[in-house]
Amino acid sequence: MHAADSYDYSVIRIVPRVERGEFVNAGVIVSCESRQFLQARVEVDERRLRALDPTIDIETVRRHLQAIVRICEGAPDAGPIARLPRRGRFHWLTATRSSIIQTSPVHMGRCSDPAMSIERLFDRMVRV
Repeated sequence: MHAADSYDYSVIRIVPRVERGEFVNAGVIVSCESRQFLQARVEVDERRLRALDPTIDIETVRRHLQAIVRICEGAPDAGPIARLPRRGRFHWLTATRSSIIQTSPVHMGRCSDPAMSIERLFDRMVRV
């Protein structure tokens, strides 16, 4: 069994009306440098988002969340941010911003399998 590695994670939040500060967790980003791992997992809970803002453009939200996933993957068609090193992509994605899609402060943990950790975090932080 591999020794535990440290990882960083951030929760992706949808803030339909930024001025109100209410949000719905919609995903997690996990970075584990020692395993060369950077991945985002996202899911849109349309019912919960519409409860906060009935006029929210769900398709735009989905498109921007998918862009986060593609940037983490380093997809060639995901723009210049996707070409940064893994750690640079993580820092760019988790930078503080005042927009409809935000991330929580960065937290750290230890794991022996970052893929299992992202699933566990996703279940705990995103799924109701």
